[in-house]
Order: sequence, then structure tokens, then C-alpha cells
Amino acid sequence: MLRLGLGPYSLQMTIFSLPSNINYKFGKYSILTVKWEHGGLIDIYFGRALWISMNSRLGSYVIFDKVKPIWWFASRMEAENEIRDQRYAADISSIREAQLRINPFIHKTPVLTSETLNSLAGRGLFFKCECFQKGGAFKFRGACNAVFSLDDEQAAKGVVTHSSGNHAAALSLAAKLRGIPAYIVIPKNAPKCKVENVIRYGGQVVWSEATMQSREDTATMLLQETGAVLLHPYNDGRIISGQGTISLELLEQAPQIDTIIVPISGGGLISGVALAAKSINPAIQVLAAEPRGANDAAQSKNAGRIITLPETNTIADGLRASLGDLTWAVVRDLVDDIIVVEDKEIIKAMKLCYEILKVAVEPSGAIGLAAVLSDNFKKNPAWENCKNVGIVLSGGNVDLGVLWDSLGK
Repeated sequence: MLRLGLGPYSLQMTIFSLPSNINYKFGKYSILTVKWEHGGLIDIYFGRALWISMNSRLGSYVIFDKVKPIWWFASRMEAENEIRDQRYAADISSIREAQLRINPFIHKTPVLTSETLNSLAGRGLFFKCECFQKGGAFKFRGACNAVFSLDDEQAAKGVVTHSSGNHAAALSLAAKLRGIPAYIVIPKNAPKCKVENVIRYGGQVVWSEATMQSREDTATMLLQETGAVLLHPYNDGRIISGQGTISLELLEQAPQIDTIIVPISGGGLISGVALAAKSINPAIQVLAAEPRGANDAAQSKNAGRIITLPETNTIADGLRASLGDLTWAVVRDLVDDIIVVEDKEIIKAMKLCYEILKVAVEPSGAIGLAAVLSDNFKKNPAWENCKNVGIVLSGGNVDLGVLWDSLGK
């Protein structure tokens, strides 16, 4: 018996007659390697700090993956213990409460499949069609939950937000259903179709410059003038809880799903999806899809802190925001990886959605399909066991003039 102490942790291995080398792969983790000689332990290569207990008629043993020093393993275990104790802005209880609150108002969107797209991807794909949601995007879930969470006194003076489009329209519609005013700060470069949705749903449009500073300053001015309640597009527990209802529906509609791919921008959608999905099935993989021209989330994940970009350049206009402090905590801890794709891959995925699924999606909505068809996903051995993949088609508010120009390039 070998016992190896790691501060508060310990590793025990009972040595039996085993092959000279064991290589094992588990989920997203790397190849696990234990080297033996004459039934005795030669070396253990430590890696991403997950152990796997394996039982057989010979006994049990624990193996780790490669290649990290022992102190790294101990510090990682401490970090993972902290994560388990972490309190996020939302949880499975708040998400289930949100589902009860918004069910009278939202659409339970369908899940579509396509054998043709399955063949292209080499795995089963399940498309959660939030492009069919009221307002044309998933955003109505979070906005509806936030608006109907307000007490009467809070709601009386209305709500304020700043948004480039889908949250603006969603909040306008939710406020209309509640019978309260909605003051919407929209940057001057927002897509025309999304601005028209805001006006159609009764939102009061206030223009800002395209910078985040201008958007926030204009929203602050409105708050002071109206006394309304600010509802942030994504960095709000009520918004995150509403978006998490997507996972509750999706995993009920397609319980065989082992992986979910979600667009990422400010992080409200993927935070809600990850919190709900991993509460229901801790083994499920949650991956983000992000355009290279706005890849702040991928950079943040790699750096271990929030990175903001001085500018973004992508056709996916709904994926240009930066992570908030509430969403970053979830992305940091619960999102398994971020797949970065090029705009040309997004355009190709949009075309496939139109031609094969017969579904109109905006660029931000098509990025999940772009990710699953990308070499970054298909050729990565970490994801070869992802056989049933849920893809959130997050919205369908596409500016058709821009679309036709893009498809012609």
C-alpha cells in the first residue's frame, strides 16, 4: 500500500499486477498515465487535479493525469472546494422560481434535429430554437423574469436598460405586458430590425454613442430623470435566472444531451444555462462559442481574470459585450471551454440553418452550430466523447440586408 500525503488531501494506491503503462481518458480531462514496473509504482504524472476511483475484483486504486507538480494539485483541490462553496448570482432554486414566474408569458421553444447536420458534425445535434421565442430571442426569458420580480412600488416608475437590440426589445415587451414604461438606451450602430422591435413593443428609445461609456452615462441620466429601475442586460441575478430556464426545458426535451454549446457575450445566457444544467447533471459539458473578433471571454478564461477589448469586429452584433462580475464568476468556474470561430464560419452556419433547418437565425444565434462544425471542436480529442450536443439558437432578429450582403461574399 502506498500512501501519499497532500496536506489535507491524501492519495492511496494499492499495487497489484497491472500492465506496465495505463493510459485513460475521462471526459474533458487529458490522458491519464501511471507507469508501473514489476508490479511496483514507478511514477505518477499529475495533471488537471481530478482523480478517478476505479474498482475491480483486484481492489481499488486512484490515478491522475499528467503533468503537474504535486503542490499544483493541492492548490487546485483547494480552489475546487472553494468553487463548490461559491454563491453565484443565481442557482437552481432561483431558476425554477423564474420558470414558474414566466411560464404564463413565454413560448416553450421547440428542439429541432437534422440527420444531415448530424452527419456533418459526426454526432447528434439538438437545436433549442430560441429564435422562436417572443421578441425573437432568448432575452425575453430574463427580461420577463426581472420585470415580474419587481414589486408594484418599484415597477410604477418603469425600467431602464442599455442594449444593442435583443434585450432592449425583450424588456420593452415585458414592460408592456406589465403595463409599465420602458426607457431603452440604444447605440447608434444597432441593427435597424432590432430598433424597430423596440418601437413595436412600446419602448421609449434614447440614443447613445456606440461606446459602453456613452451607453452607461445615458442610462444613468435616465435613472436620475425618471426614478425607474435599472435592469442590466446580463449582469443581474434575475436575468441570469430567467435565461437558465432554457436548460430546464432542453434537458426535459432531450435528456440524452451530454454537451451544451451556448453563445457568449456578456455571459447572462451561458451563466444561467450552466448553473441549471450542471445542477441537473453535474457531468454535462457546457461550452461557449465566441467570434474571434470579440474573443474577450476566451482571453479572460485563459488569463483567469476579466479582459476587456478596446474594440470588437464581428458580424455577430449580439456578441460584442464584455463579461460582468456576476457572469464572470460562473464562466470562470462552470464553463468547460470556449470555442473561438471566424466570421466566415458563422456565415456558413447561418446558411446551413436557412437551407437545412429552414430556420432564420441571426449571426449570434448561428455561432453554436459554427462551433460544433469547426476544427477547434471536431479535431479536439477532449470532445470526442460529446455524442449528443444541445445547441442554443439564441435569436433570429437578423437584418436581412446585411445577411444578403454577407452570403454574397
